[in-house]
Amino acid sequence: MADYKGIKGFKIQYLSADPSNPIVGQTWYNDTSKDLKYTGVTTAGAWATGNPLNTTRYNLAGAGTQTAGLAFGGTPPITGATEEYDGNSWTTSNPLNTARNSLGGAGTQTAALAFGGDTATAPTGATEEYDGTSWVTSNSLNTARNKLTGAGTQTAGLAIAGGGAPYTGATEEYDGNSWTNSNNMNTLRTQATGTGIQTAALAFGGYTTAATGATEEYNGTSWTSNPTNLNTARFSSGAAGTQTAALAFGGKSGVPAPSTATEEYDGSTWTTVASLATARSYLGGCGTQTSALAFGGEGPPPSSATEEWLGAGSPTTKTVTVS
Repeated sequence: MADYKGIKGFKIQYLSADPSNPIVGQTWYNDTSKDLKYTGVTTAGAWATGNPLNTTRYNLAGAGTQTAGLAFGGTPPITGATEEYDGNSWTTSNPLNTARNSLGGAGTQTAALAFGGDTATAPTGATEEYDGTSWVTSNSLNTARNKLTGAGTQTAGLAIAGGGAPYTGATEEYDGNSWTNSNNMNTLRTQATGTGIQTAALAFGGYTTAATGATEEYNGTSWTSNPTNLNTARFSSGAAGTQTAALAFGGKSGVPAPSTATEEYDGSTWTTVASLATARSYLGGCGTQTSALAFGGEGPPPSSATEEWLGAGSPTTKTVTVS
């Protein structure tokens, strides 16, 4: 009778811990847990618990990916705290020069952009660039505001909507040095959520006279309203992904309790998928539709919780069960 080596051409590995980056189809025996394991793919998306932030907070911003994430700003109290995520744990880095909450963010872990927000005294237009170690102050937004959202990169950023009543649909583009006014959103709102790049951005949700599910796409010049809204209207949610493959999670629908709702966007339609484990609003997010990161937020109370999203088709470790 043929054995595994004869079929596959190699022996099953005996390892003391699961490999950190296994390939799909890889099989091994974990000598610590005494389990036979392999790497398969997820048939449906799911959230997994990660290690918490070092600084508990909400109304923060995020940038980067699931394995190289960045969290910055937030409250309480208003802070400039910055942390880097390596796919396992958070490490504290140098803080923002202007401590603030309710700010926008964009970019990557080593080239991030922070803009707008609330200081201890007033809304700000302050803009800062992060190089993987420290923040450097750049030119301010044309419209100082809080409760805004962002998209894009450090050299091609986008600041979207925000403000207190009256709300704004103001849109500004950043070129790595200064901000230029662009066309407003169709639905003026505060506490919306954005993702994507400067020439192909997505903004959804927010608050007008109530929570909204309104979704708009930006082409680098103007916004187009999508006839399909979020299934769960909400504001202050987290986001990841692109204009045609986005993920929305958490937020608030105007009721006291925050939401766990997660939805995927395919460029046309929103589809409800598996919920967050920890209900929260005013949280940070980054990553892609199939590999996202959710962190911080408010339950209440303020949260340090971190969750990792694995979308359908993503590699995942499975244990062989014999009954």
